[in-house]
Amino acid sequence: MMKKCTLLLWTLLLGYGLSYGQERYVFNKGLISGPCHQYGRQAVFTDPLAWLLHGGQLPAPAENGLIPGAHSEQPLHWQGITADHAGVFSGRAMNNGYLYLSYESPAARTALLNISGHQMVYVNGVPHAGDIYRYGWMYIPVELKKGLNQFYVRTGRSWGRYGVQAQLLFPQQPVYISKADSTMPFIVTGQANDSLWGAVVIINTTNRALKGLHLKADIGGRELTTALPDISPMTTRKVGFRMDARSIQQKGGADCHLQLLNGRKAIDEQTLALQVVQPDEHYSSTFVSNIDGSVQYYSVSPQVPATGKAPALFLSVHGAEVQAINQARAYVQKDWGVLVAPTNRRPRGFNWEDWGRLDALEVLEQAQQTFQPDPERIYLTGHSMGGHGTWYLGATYPGKWAAIAPCSGYPTLLGYGSADGLIPDSPRNSTEKTLLRASNPSNVVQLAHNYKAGGVYVLHGDSDKVVSVKYARQMKQVLASFHADYSYYEYPGGEHWYGNQCVDWPPLFQYFKWHTITPDSAYNNIDFTTANPAISTGLRWAHILQQQHSLEYSRIQLSRSADRRSITGTTGNVQTLALVLKDVPLGATVSIQLDGEAPVRYTKQTADTLYLHHKGQWTAGAAPPAREKGAQRGGTLKEAFNHRMVFVYGTSGTKDENEWAYNKARYDAETWYYRGNGAVDLVADKDFDATAYPDQGIILYGHANSNKAWAALLQDCPIQVSRGRLRAGERQYHGGALAAYFVWPRADSKIASIAVISGTGMTGLHAAEANQYFAGGSGFPDYMIFSADLLKGDINAVKAAGFYSNQWEIEN
Repeated sequence: MMKKCTLLLWTLLLGYGLSYGQERYVFNKGLISGPCHQYGRQAVFTDPLAWLLHGGQLPAPAENGLIPGAHSEQPLHWQGITADHAGVFSGRAMNNGYLYLSYESPAARTALLNISGHQMVYVNGVPHAGDIYRYGWMYIPVELKKGLNQFYVRTGRSWGRYGVQAQLLFPQQPVYISKADSTMPFIVTGQANDSLWGAVVIINTTNRALKGLHLKADIGGRELTTALPDISPMTTRKVGFRMDARSIQQKGGADCHLQLLNGRKAIDEQTLALQVVQPDEHYSSTFVSNIDGSVQYYSVSPQVPATGKAPALFLSVHGAEVQAINQARAYVQKDWGVLVAPTNRRPRGFNWEDWGRLDALEVLEQAQQTFQPDPERIYLTGHSMGGHGTWYLGATYPGKWAAIAPCSGYPTLLGYGSADGLIPDSPRNSTEKTLLRASNPSNVVQLAHNYKAGGVYVLHGDSDKVVSVKYARQMKQVLASFHADYSYYEYPGGEHWYGNQCVDWPPLFQYFKWHTITPDSAYNNIDFTTANPAISTGLRWAHILQQQHSLEYSRIQLSRSADRRSITGTTGNVQTLALVLKDVPLGATVSIQLDGEAPVRYTKQTADTLYLHHKGQWTAGAAPPAREKGAQRGGTLKEAFNHRMVFVYGTSGTKDENEWAYNKARYDAETWYYRGNGAVDLVADKDFDATAYPDQGIILYGHANSNKAWAALLQDCPIQVSRGRLRAGERQYHGGALAAYFVWPRADSKIASIAVISGTGMTGLHAAEANQYFAGGSGFPDYMIFSADLLKGDINAVKAAGFYSNQWEIEN
């Protein structure tokens, strides 16, 4: 892996994120228990301590005190633990356990909780996001009550080695700018720099929403003012702002002076340093993402010298803990192409799956618009986690790349799980097997025939102890069984990182030079597999629009005659197939014979696309209605977390239900910010107007009795949740301990979906708090209904799980 600093000095963290001197309390004594929970890359999880905590059955922690009912070979007890001189709690008991901390407050007050190295924390029973990768810049506003305040800090694997640090800070100013996690572009001389985007974090420690604030940015005397979105009570939010840097003409540095304005009054001000480079140097550019409207960046290794001809484009995806700018700088500039490195939303991000996948596609589009590359010379490469990203993006989007080159990478999260663990490959029962179907798009081994669409160059050090060379050998064996155009090289003595040559390897780029994307008109044989047409729909002139069984693998193997008048082949798990016939002359008749059935004959009139439906046999027909499942919207819970999503929390329930809804929405917003460098609007149901959020994803918190937006958004949904009752199709469930995750299409949109986080009572709502749907590659089906007993490790607590039909009906 690239040489990099993964841990910042604790003393530096204390001063970097906060602008004002302030009182602080550093935790140095606590209690620890573990292992006592299991979270990972799947919908099911185990956490008996959380079950006890929310049920009011957890005894007050005390040294040697028993945690009743916690699954373990031996009874689980609390042990005393003391932080070392650097404030780090560590030890073997930290693995997959809970660290209990407490604080006696002389009065009710607000504070900033800063913990490093944890999955999440319950503060007086309220969940807040964790700093799993120990970055140090997570400052969470919390409300302390007078007297005892309790913190249950959830730790993960290998925490005994790295440890946890925790402190409370009491800021002198209730609202201010934090520079600790800013996203800023480079100023590139000679470019249009009149409207650059940057982003900083605003911290709101008050109990009121901040509305109507502005950020004024001044660079070299040129000012731009940006209106900010609402910042909810007791939250932090990363906000974007525009800058005008036209006055900066010389390489070096420049200052951006920021003022946070409430009307004409400056609440806070900070100065950020920007780098100024020349066009032939490596640099970073920012853009506004369509995923959530946040500011993201990508980095560039420019073509040098620029020839005036359309360059090749290399998309390079980085490894874990590598910043995109460092990824770009690992490459010497090429005279025949430009290299662009997206971020995966964070140095860890989403393993290039889920929103990391979408980030890569957004940056690819940005790069194509900016650099106007040769459309036949688009290439994909990456290292380590980016090697996985290369395998994954290469299999998911065949046809986009002339060739791919995974370096020191692992193919699947089934075999190499990294921080969030493995995707399980051995389901315990039929229910878990259904749940794990939602992870099928991650398994590139099952998608491997898609690699036929381009060349593959595999590079790996034969002495790699981080990502074993066995993964490269595995994929070499897979490719050797069918691929006619792949190259494989093991670097002798090469460890995981053996210098820039482990990515910037001359034979790799020479291999790229030999390859171009074959035009669709010359591509007559298609072998394509997908697990979800809404993620990956097709190749060249053939597209799978609908499946017979959602999230099972669908495959087409088609051959087209040279005169375009005949298409033959086989299909598997395909309900609707689209064939693009733009190369067929008007008036010509095409014969399509699939799966040994009688041919379908089609005479081309005006439409370029023929739609085939399998209803006992293949027949020609119209395009599927936009309302149905298809390439534009195909289901699974995670699909709704896109299209500039908005979190809508209920306020019309009981006091406890309303507090839960806001706390859960805020917890998800905190986690999304941490995992995805993102930001999202938190909107009360009473303030929500769907017409103000057209084509945006909606995440709904609560149930039909507690969220006023429920009736309008979910009136046709076959899953209905109310206080004490849940209905899923013809099935009825009763009691207050049921939880539900499910997705539903927005009736007023062709692309956006609604994700629902719900429960039938406080016990069920608390059971729905786990949010490992933000873990990269984790699989969540269209719907999942379970009781709180799942927290105790009972897989039978999952009452129903599955996928809707193409008409969004619950199938038996």
